[in-house]
Amino acid sequence: MASSPILMQSPKLIRRLLQLPPSLRRGFYSTASKPEIYDVVCVGGGPAGLSLLSALRSHPSTERLKVALIDSQDLTTSRAASDTRVYSNRCSSLTPASLKFLQNAGAWGKVEARRVQDYHGMQVWDGVSGSRISFDPLNGKNGAGLLDALAELVPGSRFRESRRQYETGNEGVVATMCENQNLTHALLQRLKEAGGVEVLDKTKVESIQLGPEPEDEKALDLSQWPIVTLPGERQLAARLLVGADGANSPVRNFANIPSHGWDYNQHGVVATLQLDHAFAELDRRTAYQRFLPTGPIALLPLPNNKASLVWSVTTPLAAKLKALSTPAFASMVNAAFRLQIADLTYFLEHMDTIDIADELSWRLPNTSPASTGLPQSLPTVKAVQEGSTASFPLRMRHADTYTGHRIALIGDAAHTIHPLAGQGLNLGLADAQSLASSIAYGVEHGMDIGSPWCLDEYVSDRWAKNNAVMGVCDKLQKLYSVQSGPVVWGRSLGLGLVDRLGPLKGMVMGAAGGVR
Repeated sequence: MASSPILMQSPKLIRRLLQLPPSLRRGFYSTASKPEIYDVVCVGGGPAGLSLLSALRSHPSTERLKVALIDSQDLTTSRAASDTRVYSNRCSSLTPASLKFLQNAGAWGKVEARRVQDYHGMQVWDGVSGSRISFDPLNGKNGAGLLDALAELVPGSRFRESRRQYETGNEGVVATMCENQNLTHALLQRLKEAGGVEVLDKTKVESIQLGPEPEDEKALDLSQWPIVTLPGERQLAARLLVGADGANSPVRNFANIPSHGWDYNQHGVVATLQLDHAFAELDRRTAYQRFLPTGPIALLPLPNNKASLVWSVTTPLAAKLKALSTPAFASMVNAAFRLQIADLTYFLEHMDTIDIADELSWRLPNTSPASTGLPQSLPTVKAVQEGSTASFPLRMRHADTYTGHRIALIGDAAHTIHPLAGQGLNLGLADAQSLASSIAYGVEHGMDIGSPWCLDEYVSDRWAKNNAVMGVCDKLQKLYSVQSGPVVWGRSLGLGLVDRLGPLKGMVMGAAGGVR
């Protein structure tokens, strides 16, 4: 039906109508501009949304779908940084499984390779007890001998294949550090090369609502289709609307999909650091993580003796850390990795009144590395890149489901996770891979790609897996927040056992590597 002149002249009435449920609002829907029909409309141009569209463009059965991408940011001018002396503080640790997906989608070959850094080992230790676990696939310190023995005892068993995949697969790479900006630029280049995606950047979604009832029997029934309204009264009707639009997803809100969780009352402090030497010998690198009562601190390798810092602390401590000068901040990071908990607690409580570098210089010689679990290979932070220190709130949220009728959620729109395991972006990429596969299957078998018959497989594949990873990260965060008592003894014993049992350690690393 045509728009009512009364409605056009009454902004207050329009606002009230927009607050109504979609089923009641449909009767007032304006058909002044006829909706354009799209197979897939993706809201959100981050790595999850871009990788989904790249995967669709790389699959023969989905490459002809009519697709649109909507994002409020300026995507067309996005480019990778060229100065290798400066790195973004927004970096991600990509698992081998994520890299394989990006390679198959045709995007990984377009990243700026000199800004990407593999790492081949991990050193993780408990700040309270000093217990430690080491992952080093290249030099066989992960129980390879035991795996070899089991392979000989059980010919044709999975132990030989597990050893081959874990110890030598992908040249021993545990994960790959990449700036989010570098990855986003590569994905956009891939989409530009493939074509067939209408990119509507610098475009804000004004509303999402169900379509109107058909005016006659011959008209396409859009009454159960989401209609995305853009500036200028342009309207896109989506056979499938994908929400890749972040933790406060408008798409999820439109679909009335609940999302439950909690805040950790912590912030993740990030920065780009300059180190005194390379992470390890030759071309190998190691990632380091220490679990502190205030939250984990991680040092992740970048090229050119740079490193990416992620330090989880309480909200008040985050504000104090960001207020430090860059030399004082560098000293605080060194203290967080090297000092005993009692000394570090003093530093954290008095960081705004003491000379941190001076205090650290006389405490370190009196601190035994054996008592703190400090790895000998840990480099020293020499400087902090100017302007790179920032923070973001930490929370856990999980949507009750990832799909509705003609709706699918991926990435942060579906789940947010504590960063202690560095799995946030990897889970989003796995969502994109799974949803692209479900869409391709639906197209190949003549399904309506917005129907439950097509989308249920995506939910079955991803929800439980994501929930398991989120649960583990949440429990680890709570477990390592305890400073004393039998919990500390128990977690130290468990960490030591995992470190000595090669097959179990291989399973842990397989999970960390995103085997799916």
